[in-house]
Amino acid sequence: MAFDPAEQEQLDELRAWWQRHGSKVIALVVAGVLSFAGFQGWNYYQRQQATAASEKYEQLGRLSIKEIDQIRSISAELMEDYAGTPYAGRAALLAAKANHAAGDVASAKAQLEWAAAKAREDAMRAIANLQLAAIALDEKQYDAALKALEAKRDPAFDGLYADLRGDVLAAQGKTAEARAAYELALTKLDAQGKFRTYTRHKLDALGG
Repeated sequence: MAFDPAEQEQLDELRAWWQRHGSKVIALVVAGVLSFAGFQGWNYYQRQQATAASEKYEQLGRLSIKEIDQIRSISAELMEDYAGTPYAGRAALLAAKANHAAGDVASAKAQLEWAAAKAREDAMRAIANLQLAAIALDEKQYDAALKALEAKRDPAFDGLYADLRGDVLAAQGKTAEARAAYELALTKLDAQGKFRTYTRHKLDALGG
């Protein structure tokens, strides 16, 4: 098939352009395909991880708190191999509870510290810091307890944090500051909840 001079000139220009830029175009296309494939592959991997972690967490939930060895084993696997899923943080809290009940406070603290730093859910991090503060209070490590209560958190936990802060300050003999913390807690806690009643009793005991 013959082309007229104008068409032939356009074809020659297209060939010349392709010789200069064709490899770049191919590279861009290949990169785009690989990027899409990688994105799809990552999503598939994430779904597989979430499913496997969910199944292991269900196993954990079926255990009695006294089955400490199994709790430690499954929670450790979730924390090590599935740290990117929400189940790892939840497992760390369950393991901390079981270890604390078994008298292994050091392990409980280690798991709470992991959850406070690495849990994917805000609520799990907030609970972990709250429990770390409670343990520090039991150990009379008041500065450590107050530091844990300074952690950033979901505002939904402000009432519980203020209440425990009041406990720490009261234990230190700082009555006025403890009273202020309890008063703040009363403004944050659910008006119909049982914790508000406990806080009111503690405030009354301080002469509030």
